[in-house]
Amino acid sequence: MERKQNYLKDLIYILIGNLIVACGVSFFVLPNNILTGGVSGVAVALEPLIHIDPVWMINGLTIGLYLLGALLLGKTFALKSLVSAICYPVFITLTSYISSLLEPGTFIMEEYLAAIYSGLIMGVGVGLVFRVNASTGGMDIPALILHKYAKIPSGDAVMIIDCLTVLLGVYTYGLSAALVGVISVFVSGQAINKTVMLGSQSAKNVLIVSEKWEEIRDYLLNKMERGVTVLNATGAYTKSNRPVLMCVISTKQYPLFEKDVMCFDPKAFIIVQDVHEVRGYGFTFEDEDLQ
Repeated sequence: MERKQNYLKDLIYILIGNLIVACGVSFFVLPNNILTGGVSGVAVALEPLIHIDPVWMINGLTIGLYLLGALLLGKTFALKSLVSAICYPVFITLTSYISSLLEPGTFIMEEYLAAIYSGLIMGVGVGLVFRVNASTGGMDIPALILHKYAKIPSGDAVMIIDCLTVLLGVYTYGLSAALVGVISVFVSGQAINKTVMLGSQSAKNVLIVSEKWEEIRDYLLNKMERGVTVLNATGAYTKSNRPVLMCVISTKQYPLFEKDVMCFDPKAFIIVQDVHEVRGYGFTFEDEDLQ
């Protein structure tokens, strides 16, 4: 039963994510010819050359790339991307039809505004799909093929595909339009990252080297109510052994932590790292959750 509920939840995320992406494309990208990433950006870039309706081009590219990915990337990829390959063309056709029913020029705006909002909306949609470890298909597929066969890191492969899309846009629309497209790609990337991490507990991982480490340890355990790990370290210059305290604290606790540690030892050496997600006691559950 629980597994079926998880499948249903994943399906809902994929459907909503693809619908949101389709809205971003139909209401912002296509009316303003924004050279964004993905199949919509390719369709916009190719339209002046082959004069095919971008909606039909997007649908054709989505299905064609899915078949190519199923052939070259295997059965697992095909199963994970099947829902997107089916529903995305349907959603694009539907939202484009809705857009055509509205007053002409409803979604026409300054290019930079269209780039920002299209990137934001599409990034949220893609992020929802990524949250359930699924794929939106489209131009993800050439990047995955590059990653598999050319042994190029996946992040670099995505960047290569996006750069090729932008270069195609430079040829068909000029440099200015391509630079506007870069804005959309950047905003979309940020929105994807934020959406994927939505609901996670941000925190700081701190490493403390101090002669008064015992006092600081007790302070972290008792006043801050945080767990502490004592690491054994050896100074490369002094050759002496000294403990290093490692502790994960919430972001809002950090200012008080820094102030109090400096009171214990103004010469304390502190290293701070951003932590994007923490799971466990004190963060995702408390004492009452264990009862």
